[in-house]
Amino acid sequence: MIMEQLKKEVYEANMFLHEQGLAPFTWGNASGIDREKNLIVIKPSGIEYSKLTPEMMVVVDLEGNVVEGDLKPSSDTPTHIELYKAFPEIGGCVHTHSVVATSFAQAGMIIRAYGTTHADFCYGSVPCTRALTKDETEDEYEKNTGLVIIEHFKNMGFDPNARPCTLVRSHGAFAWGKNAIKAAENAGTLEIVAQMAMNTVLLNPQVKRMDQFLLDKHYLRKHGKNAYYGQK
Repeated sequence: MIMEQLKKEVYEANMFLHEQGLAPFTWGNASGIDREKNLIVIKPSGIEYSKLTPEMMVVVDLEGNVVEGDLKPSSDTPTHIELYKAFPEIGGCVHTHSVVATSFAQAGMIIRAYGTTHADFCYGSVPCTRALTKDETEDEYEKNTGLVIIEHFKNMGFDPNARPCTLVRSHGAFAWGKNAIKAAENAGTLEIVAQMAMNTVLLNPQVKRMDQFLLDKHYLRKHGKNAYYGQK
């Protein structure tokens, strides 16, 4: 058996999604990649979280071929593969149908940055992609989901490291990070800022986006080259 540590990490990321209410039933998945081996570990498809074990995680290559595991990998594996190919700095990827973030996706709306909680996490609005076409949906749907995310980030000039998540219109949320655990945490943070944004607009429908200088301050103090948040 190979990549036991990565299997354990990916298992823990998947369990985090479920325990935090981000992936009820079997709705969601987390993966991690070994960049040296070009192998991905991902949750098996349709298995209840209560029955998962680290040993059940499936190893696939960048073509989607199963390298190790007796179970079928997540149906979203082709989406994860395209994101790993396009975003070389990420080490983990997550997909959820968390309630509020998915509500924004179903509405076809971005999540605007209204306050510092959002700014600490994402450098600007959380994007929402275009809808997939009929042809994209009927042929290689999961792969095309990844390609639509990549297309949107390229067209908008977004840095996937500065915006570690996106919404896919009419679908749900994707998040990524330096590893599977961080990707899962980013999915959790996305759901929190989505809840805050929805509440903010309900309380004040005329609310404006936060000032750019405040967004800059909070994002860069945590993520910039001169970041000073936290311990060294």
